[in-house]
Amino acid sequence: MNDSSWGAPPQAGYWGPSDQGPVQGAAPAGPTYDAYDAQHTRPMPIVPDVPAHGGDQDDDRGAARLSGPLFRDDTPATAPHGDSSQKPQEPMPSAPQPAPAPQKKSAGRDLGAAIGVGVGLGAVIVASLFIVKAVFIGVIAVAVVVGLWELTSRLEERKGIKAPLVPLALGGAAMVVSGYVRGAEGAWVAMALTALAVLVWRMTEPPEGYLKDVTAGVFAAFYIPFLATFVALMLTADDGSRRVLTFLLLAVVSDTGAYAIGWRFGKHKLAPRISPGKTREGLLGAVTFAMAAGALCMEFLIDDGTWWQGLLLGLAVAASATLGDLGESMIKRDLGIKDMGTLLPGHGGIMDRLDSLLPTAPVVWLLLVIFVGSG
Repeated sequence: MNDSSWGAPPQAGYWGPSDQGPVQGAAPAGPTYDAYDAQHTRPMPIVPDVPAHGGDQDDDRGAARLSGPLFRDDTPATAPHGDSSQKPQEPMPSAPQPAPAPQKKSAGRDLGAAIGVGVGLGAVIVASLFIVKAVFIGVIAVAVVVGLWELTSRLEERKGIKAPLVPLALGGAAMVVSGYVRGAEGAWVAMALTALAVLVWRMTEPPEGYLKDVTAGVFAAFYIPFLATFVALMLTADDGSRRVLTFLLLAVVSDTGAYAIGWRFGKHKLAPRISPGKTREGLLGAVTFAMAAGALCMEFLIDDGTWWQGLLLGLAVAASATLGDLGESMIKRDLGIKDMGTLLPGHGGIMDRLDSLLPTAPVVWLLLVIFVGSG
């Protein structure tokens, strides 16, 4: 090893071999010091930091190669171990790294399973909707009960909140049936009785956590069965089956448009803190698809409906469906989960399919009543 890598640094800032020997009185460690050379040697050149052999800049091999004495302009450089023919080595250039392979966008779910489950559910819903309306009411009630079970289970698992499921399930099913049989008044009465039942049922448990448990229970009763009751209210009209079909078609088309356009062209995040996957381009796709579908549905499915009413209806559905999706995303982020359940392969749980439908139901019901009456 070259001696310049050992010893203390020079006091004058210059290094070099001496032809005349060391100056008297100066005895620094390491290479000899020459007062005459100190006046004629050039300053240390700046050597760029290039990693040795493509490694880290702090590699000892690169440091050893760049260390050593510098010489005067008129003194031939002497290589280590007396080999004067060896020239200073050039840093080895780094080998070019291959460009990373482009990654394809992923849908994030099993599309085959999602499509299969979606088609199966659609067939059951449409068949019950146009064959026997009472069966469709039963389908809504079952979906409500399963949704309540998923929500209360996740609340207890993640937050320790014990919203009473029994009064919620019974009251939720009663809410849907009452809305179909007795209209809006029946739905409101059933909602009030369900909230009261939640308060009383929870009294059988210790008082610790009572307030948060009953608050979560009343929220669940409003969020799932009460909003679902508006689907039953749509079904009571003379063209109720076509109203419900319009509601379902617009919600599905809005979601499909948001997914298709957002997945292909989405670049600007819509609400990154709530749902990073949603984009403004996806929202524009939802609005466009839903307005087009709304114009067609109002023109050909709804009695006395017109295409311009369908444009407004589609716009409202796209907005309410997006807000509903963001609302449930907010709940899942607070709970620290991705899906509410695993009941539907490729979709998650029932609540992961109802998130956009629930807040859209009262919007469609109200606009249809305004446009064509309660029927």
